[in-house]
Amino acid sequence: MNNNENRNVVPRTNYAGMEDNAISRVVVADNNVEFAGVVKQHLERDHFSITLVHDAHEAVRQALSGNHDVVVLETAMPGMNGVDALREIRNASQVPVLMMTSSDDDVNRIFGLGLWADDYVPKPRSARELATRLCRILRRMQIQADVGPLKVGPIVLWPRKRKAECEGRTLALTSAEFNILHILTAGAGRVVTKKELSEKALAKPLARYDRSIDVHLSKIRQKLGAFASLIHTVRGHGYQLARD
Repeated sequence: MNNNENRNVVPRTNYAGMEDNAISRVVVADNNVEFAGVVKQHLERDHFSITLVHDAHEAVRQALSGNHDVVVLETAMPGMNGVDALREIRNASQVPVLMMTSSDDDVNRIFGLGLWADDYVPKPRSARELATRLCRILRRMQIQADVGPLKVGPIVLWPRKRKAECEGRTLALTSAEFNILHILTAGAGRVVTKKELSEKALAKPLARYDRSIDVHLSKIRQKLGAFASLIHTVRGHGYQLARD
């Protein structure tokens, strides 16, 4: 490695509990050029490598390129907005996505549509907080990378790859469906409440008359086919994945 390369590999500040000598590559998508420039400047001081884009179509292209570790999406971009971009990304990739939201309505739209953002932060906030959130996402990725496959009966999950199979057949799960099945598989044999599933899998509190968990479970059962009965409904409590 020459001297120029050495200057490009600088240990990232450990204020978020990270100890990593690798540069983390982040796409920041925001149509506000001035704001995005300030974010880039501050994040580069914390040793992130930043690629700026100013429209959602380019954000999707960059996210699916496989060249970045995390994607930051502003929800209120014109044309294709950040929520639509998240949907396109999630149809093809599980690259971590952090949403910069302009209102509570944005948050409700993201999770109400059954999409999955790894985190969100109201805008505007300090670049330091954004860096902290990014480090938390990266730390979770490192932890998941050390977790082997989860296997319960014919169901096998690879949390880091966000891949699921049933008796050797790949399950085409949405991000929300994967999160729910992951929680049930990790806790196989115990009853998991709807409240816990909503908070952990959908990142939102369970509202009165909210049936989104039931809808997601119905779709998961359809995709499990002959093994749908492995997921038990425990009336008044929640759901349970049978151990056998």
